[in-house]
Amino acid sequence: MAVRKIIHIDEEKCNGCGLCVPNCAEGAIQIIDGKARLVKDSYCDGLGACLGHCPQDALHIIEREADDFDEEEVAKHLAKNRKDHDLHKNDRPSPAKFHHHGGGCPGSRMMMLGDDEGRKSNSPGVKVNSGDVEIRIKSQLRQWPVQLNLVPVNAPYFEDADLLVTADCVPFAYPNYHLDLLKGKAVVVGCPKLDDVEYYVDKLTDIFMSNNIKSVTVAHMEVPCCSGIVRAVEIAVMQSGKTIPVKKVRIGINGDAEQR
Repeated sequence: MAVRKIIHIDEEKCNGCGLCVPNCAEGAIQIIDGKARLVKDSYCDGLGACLGHCPQDALHIIEREADDFDEEEVAKHLAKNRKDHDLHKNDRPSPAKFHHHGGGCPGSRMMMLGDDEGRKSNSPGVKVNSGDVEIRIKSQLRQWPVQLNLVPVNAPYFEDADLLVTADCVPFAYPNYHLDLLKGKAVVVGCPKLDDVEYYVDKLTDIFMSNNIKSVTVAHMEVPCCSGIVRAVEIAVMQSGKTIPVKKVRIGINGDAEQR
């Protein structure tokens, strides 16, 4: 044990968003009791690869007395994590476990809602009065279901699609969601704060690998925890081995949009 550089996590600043976890190649950081924690001193190499991914500025490199960094111990730790992940991957709640036999829950049955032209004829739209002008805003939804937990990996609407991955608060905050973001796209919806983000990564990876996705737009809220859905897409694209352009749209709580 000697004085060396090592990560320090400010628990008061940390909000448990988890963005630092996948950016620590040694697996030294985990979310425990809603906070990022250093699992073991010997897992941290002190290089600080995780620093730039914390939106709360809760991570810093300090010098203190700590066990030496141990590459062999890290390798065993990562191997155990992979084994545990593979072992429990199929234990995660799956929509199929809750479906009725013989076709699943009727509310989650896959449906194609037609192309843009079809929706013009079969969707009555929503009436909006603006002074003396009456405007009808038509739904741009082209599929059902939309929840990432429920969509089939090989759904026909994913093939040759521009995909919108949207945090589930976005349509409430962004007033022109249908026309600016959803129009002409397949869509999946999820909440990175309340749902299993690892399951999202696995599901998105399967979707990207099984279909020809032309592009991905990720729409997320400005709150720090919501950026987890962006990271899920980035990891899934990387794991798929494909080159898929990703556009990020951050929506403010006040309804403004910023593209990156």
